[in-house]
Amino acid sequence: MATLAYYQTRSCARGLPHTSRSQVFSVSRARTQVSGSSRAKSTKAARSEVPKQSSASKGSAQPSQADKENLPWQEYLAIRKRKRRWETAVTIPATAAGFFAGISYFGNLEMDPTKPIFNIDPMWVYGGATLGCAGLGYLVGPIIGSSIWRLTHRRLMRLIEQRDKEFHQHIVKNRVDPTAQSATNPVPDYYGEKIGSLHGYRQWLRDQSKFRKKAAGFLSED
Repeated sequence: MATLAYYQTRSCARGLPHTSRSQVFSVSRARTQVSGSSRAKSTKAARSEVPKQSSASKGSAQPSQADKENLPWQEYLAIRKRKRRWETAVTIPATAAGFFAGISYFGNLEMDPTKPIFNIDPMWVYGGATLGCAGLGYLVGPIIGSSIWRLTHRRLMRLIEQRDKEFHQHIVKNRVDPTAQSATNPVPDYYGEKIGSLHGYRQWLRDQSKFRKKAAGFLSED
């Protein structure tokens, strides 16, 4: 295009005086230089935009990779709720099994009222031992339930443990001081065990705030 314009200008300038010809040729040369510089600038700008777009695409891909490495809070709290159900579901039969095991063992032992155990009637000792077996089942049940739950979530355990640490930090930061509790103002879920969703977590925060306000009112009255 620039060459064609140059020749057209040259042909038109043949009929002009010598000074006019030089002016025309200088103007045409300036135009060709300007057009060439503008083309070079546009080429450089187009080349510079390519790495910017690629870097922007890399930046947009990085959060998605980070999201894959982090467990969403809603999903984590739902998993935590299911874990608590597993522990409860196993605790009930474990407690019953311990109670019936104590009855089957201590109930078949011969009791001699004339021979006390630690100066206590054997019937009371055996009854207390049976209740102790039930209590042992109540303590062991959550451990068994948690172990079974961990086996069913082996692929997500690393992400769950990471969220457990963050969740514990949130609980420690926002929970109330237990020394301010009273008979009419007990501590609301000190360890956050009942939290199973984002709504439950917000409700837990509101309960902590109510406790603080009520405790401050009692302290001001005292």
